[in-house]
Amino acid sequence: MPQIHWLGAGLSSVPGIRRLITKNDNVTLWNRTIEKAEAATKGLEGAFKVKQFTMQALADDVSKGDIVVSMLPATMHLQVANLCLEKGANFVSSSYISPEMAALDEKVRALDLTFVNEVGLDPGLDHLLAHKLMSDYKQSAAFDPGNSHEFRSYCGGFPAIANDFKYKFSWSPLGVLKALKSPATAILGGEVIKTEKPWDAISDYSANLPGGSELFQSYPNRDSLPFMTAYGMDENWNMHTFVRGTLRLDGWSDAWSDIFNFVEHELAGPDGDDKLAAMSEQLWTDHAYDAGEPDRVVLVVELKASRDGKVVWHKDYALDSKGNEEFSAMARLVSITVSLAVESILDKVLSVGVQAAPSDPATIDHWFEELRNYGDAFHLTEHTA
Repeated sequence: MPQIHWLGAGLSSVPGIRRLITKNDNVTLWNRTIEKAEAATKGLEGAFKVKQFTMQALADDVSKGDIVVSMLPATMHLQVANLCLEKGANFVSSSYISPEMAALDEKVRALDLTFVNEVGLDPGLDHLLAHKLMSDYKQSAAFDPGNSHEFRSYCGGFPAIANDFKYKFSWSPLGVLKALKSPATAILGGEVIKTEKPWDAISDYSANLPGGSELFQSYPNRDSLPFMTAYGMDENWNMHTFVRGTLRLDGWSDAWSDIFNFVEHELAGPDGDDKLAAMSEQLWTDHAYDAGEPDRVVLVVELKASRDGKVVWHKDYALDSKGNEEFSAMARLVSITVSLAVESILDKVLSVGVQAAPSDPATIDHWFEELRNYGDAFHLTEHTA
């Protein structure tokens, strides 16, 4: 049976690691520090292995047909993927598909391998919900590419009990701060809109959650447009709105106004990186999660179609999950989903090649059923047309 090599025992990995080990002894957990890997597997029984990670040690251990899961920094995924090509192994990561990863597709197909990416929370579960909505809409009597379409996909993580800062950090804030400097592209009001900073495009968003509607703030994230094709929206579709973005608690923009000002005006010059690092350290001191404090993850994916100003089809899926004493909601949703991708490769239900999260309805339904076992259920709202 193929060996599963899971690289990285960080907080966002532990629930998925433990799930795979519980169901399958053929797991090797690799981490730079053995102690961290041993802590992640504490109390588990079986023939699983824990090994100290180096690329050479991994290369010596991987065999043809194995599955390598990279939960390492995204900058290392390509190196791991190329090792998988060399060894004839399959590859899994929760990260976005980089152009360099996509360029491996022909070689991956030639070796009959599966390199699946974007199978965490966001990206990952958001893709599955988008595919579910698109399949439903295309099978409906209302389907017409000429309808005016609005697609929104928002995801955010924040403390379960809101604080004045409207946010807390599970790990170094540096990544969040750098993301504030990232441009984004979306379709808003029928036009392609490009923003250089998130606070230039913050808007209110009312989400239909299992407990009722709740007001959040949202903003576009990255370049949304390539995902239109990925979700099956052809060039002839009439798009009023297409945005994939980040969700924040209501009042976040006011709570973070000083940070926005700092990022916009104080980081120019040769010492900008040093200033950013210093701010990150201060934010970590002031706003890190306390031990055992629950987090909250909200994911909403919505598709609406209108004709002559009248809504003819409108549905959305929402997930509202909270952490517990065992795992954070963020770690659970990311790593359990990754573990499901591993099992899908083992079961040979995914195609060969470089790919993102699956679009097959049967596979998606199976993943959702498994996630419900952990208390993470998706709430469907069918709006009256």
